[in-house]
Amino acid sequence: MAIRRALISVSDKTGIVEFAGELAKLGVQIISTGGTQSLLKEKGVPVIGISEVTGFPEILDGRVKTLHPAVHSGLLAIRDSEEHQAAMKELGLDYIDLVVVNLYPFAETIAKPDVTYEDAIENIDIGGPTMLRSAAKNHAFVTVVVDAGDYSAVLEEVKAAGDTTLDTRKRLAGKVFRHTAAYDALISDYLAKQTGEPLPEKLTVTYEKVQDLRYGENPHQKAAFYRKPLAPSGNITTAEQLHGKELSYNNINDANTALQIVKEFSEPAVVAVKHMNPCGVGIGTDIHEACQKAYAADPVSIFGGIVAANRTIGKETALLLHEIFLEIVIAPDFSQEALDILKQKKNIRLLQVGDISGAKKAEAIITTVEGGMLVQDSDAYQLTEADLRIVTERQPTEAELKQLLFAWKVVKHVKSNAIVLAADDMTIGVGAGQMNRVGAAKIAIEQAGDKAQGSVLASDAFFPMGDTLELAAKAGITAVIQPGGSIKDEESIRVANEHGIAMVMTGVRHFKH
Repeated sequence: MAIRRALISVSDKTGIVEFAGELAKLGVQIISTGGTQSLLKEKGVPVIGISEVTGFPEILDGRVKTLHPAVHSGLLAIRDSEEHQAAMKELGLDYIDLVVVNLYPFAETIAKPDVTYEDAIENIDIGGPTMLRSAAKNHAFVTVVVDAGDYSAVLEEVKAAGDTTLDTRKRLAGKVFRHTAAYDALISDYLAKQTGEPLPEKLTVTYEKVQDLRYGENPHQKAAFYRKPLAPSGNITTAEQLHGKELSYNNINDANTALQIVKEFSEPAVVAVKHMNPCGVGIGTDIHEACQKAYAADPVSIFGGIVAANRTIGKETALLLHEIFLEIVIAPDFSQEALDILKQKKNIRLLQVGDISGAKKAEAIITTVEGGMLVQDSDAYQLTEADLRIVTERQPTEAELKQLLFAWKVVKHVKSNAIVLAADDMTIGVGAGQMNRVGAAKIAIEQAGDKAQGSVLASDAFFPMGDTLELAAKAGITAVIQPGGSIKDEESIRVANEHGIAMVMTGVRHFKH
């Protein structure tokens, strides 16, 4: 066996002239189509058009050119089958030994903000995936390349032996089927969204690898980091790492949590996270004040944590952060002075995420279970003051209302059962992940200590009874925000009234398991 004929048709023309030129020097006949053929001709690479193979012109604006028996018999014929050999000879057909194809840029097309439905549909490739699948199926005899990164390895083998090895063809075939599956997944997702089917009867998702990770949550677990092909900017998957060692599995989870919390705030805000829970959140007139408050909220737990800011980090803030042992600092941007200060620590990771000021949009969140997965919209609900229902005799003051809305933005991101105490635009106590709500309240109140006096409390879900309110009153908490909806709401309201606590209900629960 040897590679004698190659069919080349690519949308991404990176490296194709050089690759095709080297094949031609080895005596390989190059067959091509459309723009690829024109480019190769222009660069002096000997090439024949697909119509010379099929005996049929490219028609319908190029929609039909390679969908022809002369192409697919050349790809699918089993070379050591006497029956196939006889059929090919009888019909005057020849084999195609190498296929180099990449597909119409569907992802790039639908990523354009002004793309029309018609333009998106026109960029669904038909002939390309068909050729790729035919060649990949017949990889026992045919080499198929879909990634320009494989050109050099293929060329090296062809130069050495006239053909590729079976192991290489198997590897490339697997890559092809992953590529076409991802391509089809993007198309099906686009059409599902166009027709209003966010949870269709069959769900195929596709992600592209960002990097292999050293390990997962623990050293004995293998892991890798993937992102959506059309991931929006302003998130961890598209962040630029400016400094520090490679991110770990746990780093990425924590960094994502910190960034999602800080996006809740329009005013300058800083969030510190440990183990996917906020340990300190502060807002201020500027990012330095916010950072001081986030640190003061829990100067113990922030040690070894992740910090995210929603404004550029400058020199003053960097000096404060430099004094703390941190794994990661995340911000839209860093001043050069801040970078010079923070980079003095060899291992700290600095992630620049760009603009994060846009409104949060709901997207599909996938959680795997053994043998399947759960899919839901992300919790992008934004509460406004107008949504609140005051249920107690005492109304919250304007100052209390501000703190209640602040605490509500934070408790939304704390593992349930969750209680957050806030005062002076900062968290002062966080109770996370407890099996009962009063237990979470006890942890938050204990953490707050004397600061609990005059603070406000946020609960991610309703109070099943009045015990948490009794605890809050004893600690000196003056106002509470909670969803409501319990059959014992009246008991909680009665307890709040007895102690002069102002309580508002949101009508929205924020469980986070």
